[in-house]
Amino acid sequence: MSTPKFTFTRLRYRSGDWDTDQRMPANVLNSLVEYTTIPINTQEKVIDLGSNDIFTVPFCYLSGHKLVQFDAQEAANFKKYVLNGGFVFVDDCNHDIDGLFAKSFEAQMETLFGAGALKKIPNTHDLYNCFFKFEKGPPNTGFELNGWGDDLIHDYLKAIEVNGKIGVLYSNKDYGCEWDYDFRNKRFLSEDNTKFSVNIITYAMR
Repeated sequence: MSTPKFTFTRLRYRSGDWDTDQRMPANVLNSLVEYTTIPINTQEKVIDLGSNDIFTVPFCYLSGHKLVQFDAQEAANFKKYVLNGGFVFVDDCNHDIDGLFAKSFEAQMETLFGAGALKKIPNTHDLYNCFFKFEKGPPNTGFELNGWGDDLIHDYLKAIEVNGKIGVLYSNKDYGCEWDYDFRNKRFLSEDNTKFSVNIITYAMR
């Protein structure tokens, strides 16, 4: 039996701005080709959070800068998807723990999963060792200390775990912007900064 192809699936939600960092998915998919044997679909897929299409994919990406306010169907789908074993990587494009995206998204998670469900994960978590080794935890991005936002290096990620596995991985580090460049320009970097995306996806696909 052939292995199903991985599809980078982006969630479109009615509030806020969901369509960020448009070159990033192709860059991440290139990394999967370069470093793994995971078969891929080369085109990003966009699905509505309120659609049942979400239940056909194992990995989703959600991002934005603005308000996150799920409608009733979006909220129900998000919760059901995560509790049934789906994986959502959520990235705050504001890289700001006090920004509108961060506050509103975290409020949504508290409403759906309860207070305290979104927890810091330790730097020893399997996410940081499942493919490449990140002994210091989540790699920093060039967007965390740029003179605006909260001017902090976030030395942790947060997650909601279901049955011992991450269902929602939440970042204030703005990986989407960090990886938003033409993949052919990676050759000019001294160290490929997309390697952590390989960890995220290989962890999600297990």
